[in-house]
Amino acid sequence: MIDAGDIDAAAERIAPYVRRTPLLALRGPVPCELKLEQLQVTGSFKARGAFNTLLSQKVPASGVAAASGGNHGIAVAHAARELGHKAAIFVPEIASPAKIAAIRAAKAEIHIGGARYADALAACEAYQAETGAMSIHAYDAEPTITGQGTVAREWEQQSAGLDTVLVAVGGGGLIAGIAAYFGKRIRVVGVEPEGSRCLYNALEAGGPVDVKVDSIAADSLGARSAGALNFTIARLRVAEVKLVTDAAIRAAQRTLWREARLVTEPGGAAAYAALSSGAYRPAPGERVGVLVCGANTDPITFGAVLDTN
Repeated sequence: MIDAGDIDAAAERIAPYVRRTPLLALRGPVPCELKLEQLQVTGSFKARGAFNTLLSQKVPASGVAAASGGNHGIAVAHAARELGHKAAIFVPEIASPAKIAAIRAAKAEIHIGGARYADALAACEAYQAETGAMSIHAYDAEPTITGQGTVAREWEQQSAGLDTVLVAVGGGGLIAGIAAYFGKRIRVVGVEPEGSRCLYNALEAGGPVDVKVDSIAADSLGARSAGALNFTIARLRVAEVKLVTDAAIRAAQRTLWREARLVTEPGGAAAYAALSSGAYRPAPGERVGVLVCGANTDPITFGAVLDTN
């Protein structure tokens, strides 16, 4: 089991390459503290896991390969370029143009194909078998989970007295890392779209199961099943998982812009959607933190969200 000591070591390892992202107190009907990880290099928390993986393992001459809905691919491409390695990134057809453009800007070899993340993963695994490239899994690998857990370490250093944190869930690497670090000190609550609920269903079933993926946040929260390592941590350390509608996610994007001028992609706003929609209702006096985890969207798409009532 990953523990706080592993995450401490990862934090020291990646410190020269990632940002210490700020906090923002958000007032309103349901006050909360936002951890602004959408300001991280590459526009999401994913840079933490990517750098930790590349810095803690020997990378072959054939480079690295990763399957991604977009954000992990951007992070791996960026980390590989910074550290002097070749990178091949596999993304499904649903990946947003903004994310594809960012991967290309990082000079990675990009392969686009398949309807969902699982299709991109299958193509990536075939490439790895053929070339010997090192796999960097988006969520179900110890170096990835440990790197993502550095968010929690940093957050606790910046803030005192949080009772609960709300964390969006894709395949579960982020919430597993956060839960591994916080243990029982801070209550960790997962948030998933109703149409992409792999951890929710896994906890109900007693293990990872395949789920249908149909959500506006599918390019970042669209794993077909929860990672096995992540599930092991989550069933012990995650208090519960809340589900939110796509409409609530869109509303959360608009609220975060209106109240704090924050640009968020749908997955980045999902955790806040649980609070703003009432899917998660804090107890009186409960201090809640919300992780805003990604901002990789383009101005036209985001502008259309703001214009929707």
